[in-house]
Amino acid sequence: MAVLSCASSSGYPKHFSRPFRNANAPVVRSSLQLYLPTDNLSHPSILHSPFVPEVVKAVDSLHSEFRAVDSLVAHNTARVLRAFQNARVGSHHFSGSTGYGHEEAGGREALDQIFAEIFGAESAIVRSQFFSGTHAITCALFAILRPGDELLAVAGAPYDTLEEVIGKRDSNGLGSLRDFGVHYREVPLAGNGGLDWDLLKGAVKPYTKCALIQRSCGYSWRKSLSVKDIERAIKMIKAQNSNCLVMVDNCYGEFVESIEPPMVGADLIAGSLIKNPGGTIAPCGGYVAGKNNLVNAAAARLSAPGLGVDCGSTPGDVMRTLFQGLFLSPQMVGEAIKGSFLIAEVMHSKGYKVQPPPRASRHDIVQAVELGTRERLLAFCEAVQRSSPVSSFTKPVAGATAGYASEVIFADGTFIDGSTSELSCDGPLREPFAVFCQGGTHWTQWGLVLGEILKVI
Repeated sequence: MAVLSCASSSGYPKHFSRPFRNANAPVVRSSLQLYLPTDNLSHPSILHSPFVPEVVKAVDSLHSEFRAVDSLVAHNTARVLRAFQNARVGSHHFSGSTGYGHEEAGGREALDQIFAEIFGAESAIVRSQFFSGTHAITCALFAILRPGDELLAVAGAPYDTLEEVIGKRDSNGLGSLRDFGVHYREVPLAGNGGLDWDLLKGAVKPYTKCALIQRSCGYSWRKSLSVKDIERAIKMIKAQNSNCLVMVDNCYGEFVESIEPPMVGADLIAGSLIKNPGGTIAPCGGYVAGKNNLVNAAAARLSAPGLGVDCGSTPGDVMRTLFQGLFLSPQMVGEAIKGSFLIAEVMHSKGYKVQPPPRASRHDIVQAVELGTRERLLAFCEAVQRSSPVSSFTKPVAGATAGYASEVIFADGTFIDGSTSELSCDGPLREPFAVFCQGGTHWTQWGLVLGEILKVI
């Protein structure tokens, strides 16, 4: 047999260290040993760890964090499985449809039902026709807001791609909320990067129609919000104006905790299927979930008033991946969380500021690293691209991207274009030149990538 070893150091959390073996197999002393068959069982060989020493040391220290992630994955997998069973999912649901989608075999309805149950919502609409998280969020906001209403962002500035949707940045008359007479305010973050609870206490007015909460950090150097933080914010908002609707941008947060925002009072959430809930295999799509009347209104913005949720075709090969990707999501999110722990541990050990800090609780899958210079940011992204399974031979180039105010560089050698549930990173070319890392089908992928990164920064 062959033995895979991290030489003299453990390179894997201790709870994974014992391989299955029969009673007569020899005992081999190492904390990272995987039994591999060879032609000559009497002369085992050793395959040394593919990780650089910094990664080996970091993984050794993350035993309890990795174990906690495994427990989270088990919990979330159980509730996803239960939702699939309750919807009585069968192979006929994967058949898809064409044209108007009127002859659809029930997959659309079943998928909506599953999403609603998983997220604790009254209903949901899950469609391949949402082509990004921004698109799904936009449909939700336009469903809620009318001329003269006020939108209040309670977690500081929204993500860059929402600035033109809201009208914070000029949309050149293309139909932002501001163009339609919707007013906008935002509550700045506190000095520690979290919600400013003192300001929030008096921020909601009688005319505030919707409070927008962005769960993830976006391109801001701030804390991502826990569901507990979101619950506290919702209670504070509703205490000031019980009619104010709460909309949560749920991108990057799905399955990172054991509960979701609708379970603590959010009226509506929205997100993308090429992020967490697509399980790395959904090729496109997004979702809106929450109160039934609000989901129906968002569906009318995606389609048209009177059409709602009962239309829209999805090819069968796509429909199957939406179901399968959702089932895989808890596991894929778990691996991304482990990857974020590893990035933080290694980069912090090299003197870089990281957000979240090493071993801190995770509330989304994003790990930010402040690199300090344009050159380091470019080098980091180039190293990630070189280490990717797709387009590893290309060099990412910073440039203008639709929806972004600053130049942005993306490293995404992914199977699904733009997928951030797969291993990827990106960042705006502006101070403090931070890179935002996310995704990964297994934590070991980030372990390998970090070795390449450490060569160049």
